[in-house]
Amino acid sequence: MPQNPSPEYVPLAEAVRSGMRESVHYGAVIGLAADGRIGYARGPVHRPMFPRSSAKPFQAVAMLRAGADLEGEALAIAAGSHGGEAFHAAEVGRMLAKAGLAPDALQCPPDIPGTKAAQADHIRGGREPEPVLMNCSGKHAGFLTACVRSGWSTHDYRENGHPLQVLVRETIEDLCGEPVAHTAVDGCGAPQSAVTLAGLARGLWSMRTAPDGSPERAVLEAMSAHPEYVSGTGHERVDTDLMQRMPGLVSKVGADGVLVLSTPAGETVAVKISDGDAQLRARTLVGLDALRALGADVSAVADRLRVDVEGGGEPVGEVRPL
Repeated sequence: MPQNPSPEYVPLAEAVRSGMRESVHYGAVIGLAADGRIGYARGPVHRPMFPRSSAKPFQAVAMLRAGADLEGEALAIAAGSHGGEAFHAAEVGRMLAKAGLAPDALQCPPDIPGTKAAQADHIRGGREPEPVLMNCSGKHAGFLTACVRSGWSTHDYRENGHPLQVLVRETIEDLCGEPVAHTAVDGCGAPQSAVTLAGLARGLWSMRTAPDGSPERAVLEAMSAHPEYVSGTGHERVDTDLMQRMPGLVSKVGADGVLVLSTPAGETVAVKISDGDAQLRARTLVGLDALRALGADVSAVADRLRVDVEGGGEPVGEVRPL
């Protein structure tokens, strides 16, 4: 008989429609207090998982350690999952040009914009998918910049054995304080390293508490200063919305139900929703609820602690943390 691969996942959020529970989101969540100690944990937080794009801040640290001259908007988009808006594509183009490379150096898959408005403009214009519009193109441009600055080859920068990817893995292990449990191919074609949810939170916490002027702090400062380059514009871009309304916060969504959050004081949360949270309706409220349990003030984004369940075009219930 097939086995549930993660039977220890626990209920974290419920959807209630017209007063009756309709569904439950299971998963795991961990919260580190400002001093780095575990202050909140539910579910299998010490089990390996794929952080997906929530690991991009770590990859950006590796770029800087490799000598990439990234700062400001370029560093933010290198650590982000942008929406393919015009200003995103322009920034990626500038990064490549500065490194002496053409857009065809990108080895991420072609895509169309992810934000609704930009997607509509793209379709109306009759344009084809392009690698520069893929949400990971900023990361890939950062990878390429690091390769050029270090004198490494660029045609094979996605390969596991490439010096850049070796450095990325070493950086993840250094920041997360544990060995990588498994390496897979991410959606963008680059390697993806599995760590525990606790390790993911510890990695972001270690960046938050790194010395001023360090690559770790530089990445977080760029992300919080330029959230629209990390994600995009519009309320649906969770990372941007949270970082704009909670100054100094760092938020990074990852595919398949992942989210990491870190406050300026150091409280850090990592979430994994086991069903993948395709509609992005559970992980944010679960993460904010965990931050609140740690004592962080989330009042500025209190509306994100619930998501409307609609019926007939009107709210008839909610998704809420358990």
